[in-house]
Formats: sequence, structure tokens, C-alpha cells
Amino acid sequence: MNKNIARQADDVAPVSAVSTVSAVTAFTVACLVFLLPFLTLITNAGVGLCSFGFLLAAIWCHRQGLPEFRRHLNDIRGVLTAFGAACLFAALAVLLHPDILLRSWEKPSRMLLAATALIAVLACRPSRMALWWGLIGGTVAGACWVGYQRWVLHIDRPGGLMNAITFGDIVLCMGLMCLAGVLDFRGRQRCWPALGVVAGLVGMLATGTRGGWVAIVFAALLFLKYGHYLRGKFAKAAAALIAVLMIGAYFVPQTGMSERLDQGVSDVETYFTGGSAFTNVGVRLELWKGAVLLAARHPWMPSSQQQVKAELGELVAAGTLQPFVLEAEHFHNDVLQALVFGGVPGLLCWFGTLLLPFLFFLRMLHSHESAPHGLVATALAGLLLVLSYFSFGLTEVIFWSVRGAMFYALMLFVLMGLCLNARERT
Repeated sequence: MNKNIARQADDVAPVSAVSTVSAVTAFTVACLVFLLPFLTLITNAGVGLCSFGFLLAAIWCHRQGLPEFRRHLNDIRGVLTAFGAACLFAALAVLLHPDILLRSWEKPSRMLLAATALIAVLACRPSRMALWWGLIGGTVAGACWVGYQRWVLHIDRPGGLMNAITFGDIVLCMGLMCLAGVLDFRGRQRCWPALGVVAGLVGMLATGTRGGWVAIVFAALLFLKYGHYLRGKFAKAAAALIAVLMIGAYFVPQTGMSERLDQGVSDVETYFTGGSAFTNVGVRLELWKGAVLLAARHPWMPSSQQQVKAELGELVAAGTLQPFVLEAEHFHNDVLQALVFGGVPGLLCWFGTLLLPFLFFLRMLHSHESAPHGLVATALAGLLLVLSYFSFGLTEVIFWSVRGAMFYALMLFVLMGLCLNARERT
């Protein structure tokens, strides 16, 4: 306990930075930082409540937060521009296209408003430990829930209160971010973030999500590049543990992992040899084919849901696509989804919300020759967040649900605030 207190003392902000922020407000923001990851997987309203809470906190402490916000504007301008451009493009699409509903502007506008979390974090300087414990607790709780559904209730594809794929993606993303949190723990306490990593992997396996494997590959590449920050023996032990868990899971029939992977390979072979396309992977391949055909029709203009459905119907009637594509909600690929509904401008706006944050965290990581552990930890977590969402989007539209989109935006701005706060202590 004494070590924990001493460790958290490093996160206490200078008196001049928070002297005018009430202790209640600072405690509230710290709670929000904890509750964001903790509630995401186990409640329906957690992300929405945290979003509203950060907005109120930013308004309440705007006299302290806005000067800090302006002071760091050069660092955050790119990210703000990316989210602002996405919001503006969505608004223009609604105005210029009569068939596009106003609610299509909801997600990009709320994601831009998530920047209030950055203002609140800059003003109140919450401890990073609030984030790490929230990630650990949320990942373990989520893994226990879907594990119970899978292996006790025998639900084939459990997902808690959401879609199984979305649940599996988010629980894995949180687990991978726990790996970065090890830098803020000492000695035996490192077993806690390690537990979060294991829980993320177990949660993904329980849902049967295959897209998460791409995120693991990206995380492994990032680990090879920056693994030296995780301090030698522990880094090697963590890598060995993940490898053992993944290899072991393949050979344990109860996980369903080998069955799902073999099924995926079989679906691809069946599709390209002219067999039935109505399989899990075959449906995706057919939707991707349709998305490419639609994007070629109007590469520079946004399209409404009604227009896309009508054009898909034409391709089905012509025998170019299978009829089941008309039943799909989306194209199971973020790149193609953005391209079909937004054209090239929409694709660039979407990609900017991933690329600009990635570059921000990369700059933070390389901003000092001997970066402090707090800056490295939050920057690595940010890189893992962005890479995870990009990889999830290769086989799924992870930004389809408001919860998935808002978790990304809020967590992104929280991590940016923590990065900037940690840099101030160098």
C-alpha cells in the first residue's frame, strides 16, 4: 500500500495548476476517467453518462481548462482538425443530400464534443492510476461476463449487452492497453495489468471474434519496436504469456478458436471456388465486392442509406450480387463503409480521425530522449487504441455503434490529456 501511495504521488499536479479547481471537481474527473473503461462493457449507459459527465466537468472548470487547452493547441490542433472536418463533412452531407437523415450527424458531432474530456483532464490533472484500474477492472468484469455466458450458459457467440464482435473487439483493445499500464506499477503489482491483458484475450476468445487477431499482430509489431520501455524481463515474460495463451487456446476445443479459424479458411476457399457465398466470411467478401462497385459509381459524393440499398438492389437484380447483401446493416469494413457513404472526401475524413491521433501519440513518444514513464505509458496506450480500432475496421464497422465510436473518442482525448500532463512533469 505504501508503494502504491508513493507511486501515485508522482501524479499529483503542481499546486499552481489546480489551486483553483475544487477537490470535488478533481475527484469527479478522476472517477469519470475510471468509470469510462470500467462501465463500457457491463452497462448500456456507461459511455453516454461518462460523455455527459465530462461535458459538465469541462463547463464547470472552463476557467482553468480553456487556458490549458489553448496552451497546448499546437500539439492538439491536428487531432481537433480531423474530428472537426469529419463533423463538418457530415453536416454538409445532410444539407446537400435530401435523403440523408439528420441523425447521421449525431456520431461525428458527439465525437467532436468528446474533446471536453481533454479540457477536463487538463484542468484537473487526474491520476493515471484511475485509468489503469478502470481498464483492469472493466476488462476483468467483461471477460467474466462473456466467459460465464459462453462456458456456463453455453451461448455460442456471447456479447454481454452488445454485439459479440463489438464486445470482443473492445475487451481486447482494453486488455492491450493494460500492457502499456505496466509502466505505472512496481514489483509484484505488475500482476494487475498482466491480469487485464489476460482478461482481454480470454474475453475475445469467449466471443469467438476473429478480427481481433489482426489487432494482436499490430500490437506485436508495436511491442517489437517499443518493448524495451517495458523493462526487460517483464516484457519477455508478457510476450511469452500471450504466445502461450494464444497457442494453447488453439489446441483447447472448448475455446472454439481452432474451429473458428478453420471455418474462416474453408469459407474463403468455398467462395473463390464458386461454392455458396452464404457463410460468415463469404457474406463479407460479397459485401466488399458490392461496396467496390457502388463506390465506383459515385466516388466523390456522399450517399444515403436509401440510395445505397436501391443501388444494391439493382446489382442483385442484374445477378452481380447475391440477394443476402440486402439484409446486411453495413459493409463489414470501415474503409469501404466510409467510401460508399462519403465518397473519397468521407474516406479521408474518417481516416484522419485515426491517422492524426496516431501521429500525436507517436510525437509524444519521441518528444524526449529519455521520456518519463508516465508519458511513455499513455502514449503507448494511445497507439494501441488507434491501431486496434484500425485493425478491427478491416473486417467490421467498429464505428457503426454509438458506444463503439464514443469509447474511441473519449478514451482518445483522455489519453491525450494524460500525455500532455505527464510531459509537463519532465
